[in-house]
Amino acid sequence: MSTAVLRTEVRLFRREPGAVFWILLFPTLLLLILGSIPSFRQHQDDLGGLRTIDAYVPVAVLLGMIVGGLQAMPQALTGYRERGILRRMATTPVRPGALLSAQMVVFGVASLVSALLVLVVGRLTFDVRLPKQGFGYLLALVLAVLAALALGSLVSALSRTTKIAGAIGSAVFFPAMFCAGVWLPVQAMPHLLGKIVGYTPFGAAAQALNQAAAGHWPGWGHLGVLVVWILLLTGAATRWFRWE
Repeated sequence: MSTAVLRTEVRLFRREPGAVFWILLFPTLLLLILGSIPSFRQHQDDLGGLRTIDAYVPVAVLLGMIVGGLQAMPQALTGYRERGILRRMATTPVRPGALLSAQMVVFGVASLVSALLVLVVGRLTFDVRLPKQGFGYLLALVLAVLAALALGSLVSALSRTTKIAGAIGSAVFFPAMFCAGVWLPVQAMPHLLGKIVGYTPFGAAAQALNQAAAGHWPGWGHLGVLVVWILLLTGAATRWFRWE
């Protein structure tokens, strides 16, 4: 990966106020809004004694990477292809693959920064406990980011134009948010629904993050689901991605 390409992509990302807001700031803002509801700061029996705001921390953590992977990155990559930038890069010493790698690094790091911001603000503002199993939490978080980027790469591979990328990304975006627990935390889902959601990348990530936050090692089943999705999505994106 070219350092110059990476620096350029970082500058372009910083010039996109929409991407900066929705990826870096909106998840934390959502947590602050939810935490301002008094009932969300009370312990709930159906959440295993957790407060609702505690259950929404993993949701906010996943939200930034879902936005980056499904909304921002596919439209950026598809826009480069649509404008012929990837084709022109193929004739220079800088290969198009360097641009793809730089995009994944930029949005991957942005997702991790967003997650860190959510954890810090949640702790300082609402006394949300920090993950007790730190290494397991980090592992689940990194796998979730890789799954989001792999899914975004597949959306890019299937989209010929930015409009199509936006449409496909939006179609996948809302089910992904549901599986992550945006409308109903995974812990509060009926058993069968929770089990089904656990086979999706973000449902598995939410459950793995919850387990690590409680001090347990993330279930190998949930980590395995994430690894399988990463391999499947990456393979499909590699097969169908076109530079022109």
